[in-house]
Amino acid sequence: MLTNRLNGLVLPADRIVDSCMRFRSAGLKPSMTDSRLSANPFHLFFPMSRYRGPRLRITRRLGDLPGLTRKAAKRSYPPGQHGQARRKRSEYAIRLEEKQKLRFNYGVSERQLVRYVKKARAQEGSTGTNLLKLLENRLDNVCFRIGFGPTVPGARQLVNHGHVTVNGRVTDIASYQCKSGDVIAIRERKCSKLLAEANLQFPGLANVPPHLELDKPKLSAKVVGRAEREWVALEINELLVVEYYSRKV
Repeated sequence: MLTNRLNGLVLPADRIVDSCMRFRSAGLKPSMTDSRLSANPFHLFFPMSRYRGPRLRITRRLGDLPGLTRKAAKRSYPPGQHGQARRKRSEYAIRLEEKQKLRFNYGVSERQLVRYVKKARAQEGSTGTNLLKLLENRLDNVCFRIGFGPTVPGARQLVNHGHVTVNGRVTDIASYQCKSGDVIAIRERKCSKLLAEANLQFPGLANVPPHLELDKPKLSAKVVGRAEREWVALEINELLVVEYYSRKV
């Protein structure tokens, strides 16, 4: 018997696994792979905020996501048994895919993305452009854009483990909003410098955006302006994301 600690619900393990299989056959994707799902079925009902599943499966469905992985899929069609079948997508499905691109590329949860949409609406200017700027100014994404991390998840791990400083202070909050004048540097430790130097040899993206100034010898970078829409590496229609949340937020 497995117990739900949140509300004291007791369910048989075989019943939960059966529910997991029915969710999977219906096309709903849990946050865990099959082997780990059968070992701990509660991940279906209480999914983690970060995606830990196969990344190429996501890029095959949504397209190129430079922040998620630097690998290229061998197959160009979507995954699954009916991946090669031609389907007419609804308008809702198109908007949903654009929203999912943001989620997986920047590694944010649905709740975090809703908060960013609300902040973007409160600011002056285009809501879609403001949303992209907020996501681009996250500390983990800035570390990825300057080459400290190979991907956004890799850069987030670098931040969470205390290898990065902001204005001379260790900052382990990946969602920290970088502002103009902030100096992002690698901590003065041998292990931290070795990680950053290895990642800088093979950066995830070739060009550093103009609002960031990278100093490779010192392993530091400075934010000298605002992120511009044309320097966003992700191919996305942000207006469709705003339309998706127009009825939900």
